Amino acid sequence: MPINGKVSSANSRWMNSDGPDAGIVISSRIRVARNLAGVPFPHLLEPEKSMEVINEIKKALENKEASDLIGNLELTLLNDLSPLERQILVDKHLISPDLLNNFQAKAAAIRDDEAATVMINEEDHLRIQCLLSGLRLKEAWMIVNNIDDGLEKTLDYAFSEKLGYLTSCPTNTGTGLRASVMLHLTGLKIINQLGGVFNAISKLGLTVRGLYGEGTEALGDLFQISNQITLGQSEEEIINNLISITRQILAQEQEARQVLYRERREIVEDRVHRAYGILRCARILTMEETMRMLSDLRLGIGLKIISTVQDKLINELMVKIRPAFLIKTAGQDMSKRKLDTARADLIRKELENGINPAL
Repeated sequence: MPINGKVSSANSRWMNSDGPDAGIVISSRIRVARNLAGVPFPHLLEPEKSMEVINEIKKALENKEASDLIGNLELTLLNDLSPLERQILVDKHLISPDLLNNFQAKAAAIRDDEAATVMINEEDHLRIQCLLSGLRLKEAWMIVNNIDDGLEKTLDYAFSEKLGYLTSCPTNTGTGLRASVMLHLTGLKIINQLGGVFNAISKLGLTVRGLYGEGTEALGDLFQISNQITLGQSEEEIINNLISITRQILAQEQEARQVLYRERREIVEDRVHRAYGILRCARILTMEETMRMLSDLRLGIGLKIISTVQDKLINELMVKIRPAFLIKTAGQDMSKRKLDTARADLIRKELENGINPAL
């Protein structure tokens, strides 16, 4: 299957840490929701009709007239993937956790570099997303908009002149656009200012979620910030508003880190080196502990306390240390203790191999 080769690799384009401010703004994501006119929403579809939707979208993806806009996205039925392979796609942020619910009549089309994905029959018939490194919301929007325009050459979208794009959830009606950034805010957390920041942005029409979206934990001091309103604003207004607020949070996080390093230098350095030492030497590591240590290590990279490890490696490790990837790599199921041991083994190996030889 087309996706299988990608599933075996932890790397995706957003992990490259080559975007603006990628040390703090881990990634930018744009996602639009679309539905086919005259077709019930996915949760109302019989399996046979769901497959008809998949086939219709598959034809649109393969349409020669639209190929220049769409690019090379290969479609795979989720039912053709193993449970581990499906979970790894979630762990890599290529598909949403919701796509795994009743996955038998769902599909995903993923671009070669894994920057763009079209999810089919999730909450809506189509969820088109782009995920890039750093603060690159406008570039991500351009990619999503091109794919959207290409698909619309052959697909008839459900659209109202009054309401905009019609979606299964009213909160997505209008532009159908969700813009989000994943931020590493360990400085603000350490100085206990996160609550105030999150309270302020909630009053500006934004929401804060965990590492894998709504209802998930903010492991490793990573938080997703996105718009709540899609109706009554243009795509450009939504994106520009999030960029402006992200830059303010970015400045606050940078200031918090500098204050910490200036006023508590020995404590910060000890915290960073202690995390680095544990990761390089530990024989047993839980998921939660590893994410805390990686967060501290990422802080050390940002403050140039650690110069031998790159952010790109930390991003890849966030996927490699998760149970699905560890089990797939081992080729067998494992108990929690064996997972914790395998995680520690992998971390030691990756940190040894990932040291920058030029430094």
